[in-house]
Amino acid sequence: MTVKLGNLDVSRETYERLETYSALLAKWNPKINLVSKSTTDDIWSRHILDSSQVFDMAPSKAANWVDIGTGGGFPGLVVAILSKELAPNRAVTLIESDQRKCAFLRTVARETECSVTVLADRVEKVVGQKADVLSARALASLDALLGFADLHLSPEGICLFPKGLTWEREVAIAQEAWNFTVDAIKSETSDEAVVLRISGIKHV
Repeated sequence: MTVKLGNLDVSRETYERLETYSALLAKWNPKINLVSKSTTDDIWSRHILDSSQVFDMAPSKAANWVDIGTGGGFPGLVVAILSKELAPNRAVTLIESDQRKCAFLRTVARETECSVTVLADRVEKVVGQKADVLSARALASLDALLGFADLHLSPEGICLFPKGLTWEREVAIAQEAWNFTVDAIKSETSDEAVVLRISGIKHV
């Protein structure tokens, strides 16, 4: 039996792992502020479905996915849970500097029997990851994110960066310092948002 998750068909087991994640998030959030309190009543749409669409935009053969500034696990932990079923040979690395959030991420990984590597450090201090896919959600401006991509992305890799209403301005500012190819994919969960699919990043 499969369950519909956005455009994805996932097993009941995968869906239950996401439910476990959602329950742990609700339990931990009052203590360490993993997501905005205003969104805790809508975790599935605002966070899990939003992250699953990012998973769906990546090449299925991408072997090394790195999520930077993971925070409460979006999209990286959702990617890891989905990859367990849909891309079992993929390695997923989560980079997060807050030790308490890292403890949460490891707890979810353990409870969902999901294989992830959690690096508790600042993004710029971690050794280059040579990622096939680099993702980040609500971490920094696009200009700053491309600096992180320059450090952690493999030459043929892609970036997947969800962005909100000001995405066009962020792209214009980033183009002053970087050359890159960008495809703005309309978000399935917000009329005002896109996911920026970026490749070919080089300094101007």
